[in-house]
Amino acid sequence: MILVFGETGQLARELALHEEVTCLGRDQADLSDPDACGEIIRAHAPAAVINAAAYTAVDRAEEEEELATVINGVAPAAMARSCADLGIPFVTVSTDYVFDGRGYAPWNPKDTTGPLGAYGRSKLVGEEAVRAAGGAYAILRTSWVVSAHGNNFIKTMLRLGKERDRLTIVADQIGAPTPARAIAVACMTIAGQLAEDPGKSGTYHLAGTPDTSWAGFAREIFARAGLACEVVDIPSSEYPTPARRPLNSRLDCALLETVFGITRPDWRAGLDDILKDLGESA
Repeated sequence: MILVFGETGQLARELALHEEVTCLGRDQADLSDPDACGEIIRAHAPAAVINAAAYTAVDRAEEEEELATVINGVAPAAMARSCADLGIPFVTVSTDYVFDGRGYAPWNPKDTTGPLGAYGRSKLVGEEAVRAAGGAYAILRTSWVVSAHGNNFIKTMLRLGKERDRLTIVADQIGAPTPARAIAVACMTIAGQLAEDPGKSGTYHLAGTPDTSWAGFAREIFARAGLACEVVDIPSSEYPTPARRPLNSRLDCALLETVFGITRPDWRAGLDDILKDLGESA
């Protein structure tokens, strides 16, 4: 049995489709109580643990950094220590927000981090603690997660694309949408291989392909959903938010393919699947 922290989020919903997974919701495992999360792992004694739960309110984190750090930093640390004690793999999901977004080159897992805001800092605390726990682990950084579940960019664009003829969308933030379904498969694959070879422990990147901007992503959503909504490119400076977003979220995913045989998913195919699930295909 693989124990998953999270139940209603985009990634947890996809992980729940796997038979060997047991998902824990907030009523069973509250990440604001890290010690309890560690005890839960000991009580279940699973074959592996995947942390798919997180504080993801990027802008609100600027005012709630302490809470975000407990959930994204201290809780994964407690999970990782329990897994290390039990000798089982621990997989946790992180983010492109641990980087400062400078330049144009894809970020390598070994590149120097430099988060721009509270959310990224809170995730970085978790990364560092997981590495220090001493067990078999994988930190999987990803970007722009999308699915048919919860609130995400695809659903927002579908709603606005039906209401308006024209939208202004940020075009200078470059990254890649990543289907939650692909992340779930990757997490399961990584957990299984880590159980066989703990030497594969480390930090990895997974993002969809090809890289694009939010404006480019919006155009593809409208085209594939058959919505006649014009997209006008704007810079991030014209769409201010409480938390700064990295302009360069490109991720170098080569190490993940080399070590685990996991390739970057084509987000356009993932988008077609999501639109089909939502009943929004053109």
